[in-house]
Amino acid sequence: MSDQHIEDYEDLKEQDRFLPIANVARIMKRSLPDNAKIAKEAKETVQECVSEFISFITSEASDRCQQEKRKTINGEDILWAMQSLGFENYAEALKLYLVKYRESVKVEKDGGGGSKESSQPAPDQTELAQDHLGVQADSSALNAYIAQQGQQNPYYG
Repeated sequence: MSDQHIEDYEDLKEQDRFLPIANVARIMKRSLPDNAKIAKEAKETVQECVSEFISFITSEASDRCQQEKRKTINGEDILWAMQSLGFENYAEALKLYLVKYRESVKVEKDGGGGSKESSQPAPDQTELAQDHLGVQADSSALNAYIAQQGQQNPYYG
């Protein structure tokens, strides 16, 4: 194999580990004013960071599942991993995500109408976001949490 082919292959493998840059950029733009621009380098840096973060959390959750002789990582495993790795603040917001996801799945299974147990309507499908773990949730809770953190943390906007 030529040096160029090896380099192309390594770049391809590297990109397979990352979330799509268009998705990362779209998420980044949501928290910025409409007239703000994001440099390509910033998008790529965040792309690599969030992909590494997902791998880090998932690896910890996977270790727990292996110890418990389970093959499937679930939402509680991810929340446990986040808490055990020091991300308690984010885990709290994601607990809301998991609850809303399970409510929406239950409503869908009950035939799409309102369930007898819950007087709240199901989240609109356009408001649902899907992550790499297949978890869907209403993004408003997490967005509110992120906005709150931005106001409290001088490193955010």
